[in-house]
Amino acid sequence: MVRTLISTARRLALKIASYGLMHLVVAILVAFAITRDWRLALAVGAVEPVFQTLAYSIHDRIWHRIERRRMLSGLEEASEAFTARLQIMAPEEQSRAHGHCGHSHALPRSFRQIAVKSVTYGLMHFVVAVSVAFALTRDWRVSLAIGIIEPLVQTVFFTLHDRLWHRIEAKKAERADLASA
Repeated sequence: MVRTLISTARRLALKIASYGLMHLVVAILVAFAITRDWRLALAVGAVEPVFQTLAYSIHDRIWHRIERRRMLSGLEEASEAFTARLQIMAPEEQSRAHGHCGHSHALPRSFRQIAVKSVTYGLMHFVVAVSVAFALTRDWRVSLAIGIIEPLVQTVFFTLHDRLWHRIEAKKAERADLASA
């Protein structure tokens, strides 16, 4: 049990660190492409990923709980209502009863779910990117340009990052299943 918790915490830390590094490089390059000013690009690249990594860790935890369906709280109820309204979860899954306190509905990792996760990430990223860029530049045009272009590029890289980590976790689970069999 303790080993599993440590392993999960280590994987989460590696996932967040790899996301932060990827984000840093992309943010600097996009900010430089827009501003043509290395000092400003480095400032945006240094500050914006810190806030995005914090926001990403929250986003990732929420989606982890949605995907795993292990959390028995109001957040799970809210996320289930949200996914049900988006028709990600079939009505049969919503009404299925289980022989334990609470309930768990395993959501398949469908293209639609991946798309919704990526869109919510993109929206979160846009808000943080515009806010940070404006705080550094005090120029709405540059802030909006960074806020539109940088999250689009980051969303593509986020989707690739998420797919890579999903494959890593699936292989680890497959190895664990083979070891226990």
